[in-house]
Amino acid sequence: MPVKQLLAALFLFSLTAAGSAGEAEIKAAQSTIDNQLKAFLADDGALAYSFAAPSIRRIFPSVDSFMGMVTNGYMPVRRPQSYVFGRSEEIGAGRIAQQVFVVGPDGKEYEALYTLERQPDGRFLITGCSLRASNSLST
Repeated sequence: MPVKQLLAALFLFSLTAAGSAGEAEIKAAQSTIDNQLKAFLADDGALAYSFAAPSIRRIFPSVDSFMGMVTNGYMPVRRPQSYVFGRSEEIGAGRIAQQVFVVGPDGKEYEALYTLERQPDGRFLITGCSLRASNSLST
């Protein structure tokens, strides 16, 4: 009987440990997004750019080109009045999709869907962001 209890305890522990690892990854991804949004608000383009994954840096090889793209196409995340994290999902090994509800500088509500990927150094960096108008905050 003690062997069965030990095996059951080990099984439950493994489930808990796996869940915790997912939670830790999600918190790390959310921290990356939060830090980038704070950098945008502080007009620190270099810091904001540091949270972009290499695939984004290849498309926008300088801070100026990156910030130009964000300013011209992503003003709600460039200058959010407020934001709150929504659903998170692991979409592959070391990859996370994170929903963020944003109130833009125009006072309108938006939904941003970020994708992030774990880098060889363990950090999560942003691989993409899609943005759309949302009524989700008005319930």
